[in-house]
Amino acid sequence: MQTITLNNGVEMPALGLGVFQTPPDETRSAVSAALDAGYRHIDTAAAYGNELEVGEAVRDSDVAREQVFLETKIWISDYGYDQTLHGFDKSAAKLGVDQIDLLILHQALPSEFDKTIAAYKALEQLLADGKVRAIGVSNFMVDHLTRLLGEVSVVPSVNQIEVHPYFQQREVQAFGAERGIVTQAWSPIGGITFYRDGEHTSTLADPTIVGIAEAHSKSPAQVMLRWHLQQGRSVIPKSTKAHRIAENIDVFDFELSTDQLAAIDGLDTGKRGGPEPEAITLEAFGRPIPEA
Repeated sequence: MQTITLNNGVEMPALGLGVFQTPPDETRSAVSAALDAGYRHIDTAAAYGNELEVGEAVRDSDVAREQVFLETKIWISDYGYDQTLHGFDKSAAKLGVDQIDLLILHQALPSEFDKTIAAYKALEQLLADGKVRAIGVSNFMVDHLTRLLGEVSVVPSVNQIEVHPYFQQREVQAFGAERGIVTQAWSPIGGITFYRDGEHTSTLADPTIVGIAEAHSKSPAQVMLRWHLQQGRSVIPKSTKAHRIAENIDVFDFELSTDQLAAIDGLDTGKRGGPEPEAITLEAFGRPIPEA
């Protein structure tokens, strides 16, 4: 497994399993299949409602806890210094661990950024106390990162954002790279919900990607994951199917050419699939995170 060295020296497996929108009863089997296939990085979140099942699958596996990189996220409803410290307690208890490898803020809260700052300062304290090994953010744009960096001491190790061939967020990526912040791509293969204007095809059926896949005897999904990895991004593809989970990690035995990388770079539409980061408010998106 290829690893990425974070800005505090922690080694993170470059490819992990995402469990966004994976029902709790399917999460155990998906995580088990991933660990069996060689994954050593699992990405979940308090808001996903499946941290408990992630933890159970890790404990029930033959893989030692210290070999599994666990990443989770604090939801906006638990922002604020004391609230975020308690958010860690809830996530750690559900995961069944004393230490979380990477803990990140799930969204910026632009209209109440003071709560975002307080939440991140709680992450800094958890880092200082050894309760987490690395800290970061998710869905932060350049202005959010700029405001954050002006108020805190620890530069985020990771910014998890939407990145796939049709939406590349190069400005955010470049800003992070200049400051040692790793871009971690959610929805790294675009998925069936991302369409080019005027067409009814997804990234998986894009002629450019399909052609590159055929040239390497790989699937379009594998080509997209390879594109991310060669450009230094972390990826957390999601699947609940064991054969897809195994396929998604089988991306370390081929290399895309400079021209092939550039061809995929040229597919960017600038069209976001997820919610607009500026639209995230407690009124619209807040919901209580249950106790462990």
